[in-house]
Amino acid sequence: MQLRINNKLYKVEVIKKRTTKNTYIRVKEDLTIYITTNYYVSDKKIVKLLDESISSITKMIEKMERKNEKKKYFYYLGNKYDIVYTNNKDVILGENKAFIPKNMDIDKWYKKQASIIFKERLDYNYSIYNKRIPYPSLTIRKMTSRWGVCNTKLKRVTLNLELIKKEPICLDYVIIHELTHFIYQDHSKNFWNLVEENFPSCKKVRKLMKEE
Repeated sequence: MQLRINNKLYKVEVIKKRTTKNTYIRVKEDLTIYITTNYYVSDKKIVKLLDESISSITKMIEKMERKNEKKKYFYYLGNKYDIVYTNNKDVILGENKAFIPKNMDIDKWYKKQASIIFKERLDYNYSIYNKRIPYPSLTIRKMTSRWGVCNTKLKRVTLNLELIKKEPICLDYVIIHELTHFIYQDHSKNFWNLVEENFPSCKKVRKLMKEE
């Protein structure tokens, strides 16, 4: 099956399962459109669903295209570099080029840098926070749907490794956001007011992060 969007054909893969109650649409890296649905949903209904979902599918494709485009470059602290693979033992950052060792596990390099930078920013933002809260331990890991997590019981803040690629102001915002969860565990008006007290540009940064 294929779907035409803006004069371009996209492959559609339909996965039918007896245990699936709802129908889900997603777009993978190769821009194939995957539909997961119940075994008894007819092809006619699937075609109708595709036609009705053109707008949302287009947005998914555009998002994946942006994601694929980003993979062509090296990002670090908000800077974008062309990638040059070398026989060096470590990453070397030039003015607009990143010289990266072949076969290097780049996430290990990112995590090494993040362990230093994230801790420094956590210490700084904790020191200026206007409420008395526990000093949290720090965990860094890759997350697909969150920039940060606060576990108030364990007094721990977890930050998404991907923040190392963004401007430091984004990291500061996420830290303040998670520290505020020690006061409010929800996202109430009081929560957002307190975030803004400690980080006046929070609305601007949130918008920036959503647009990327």
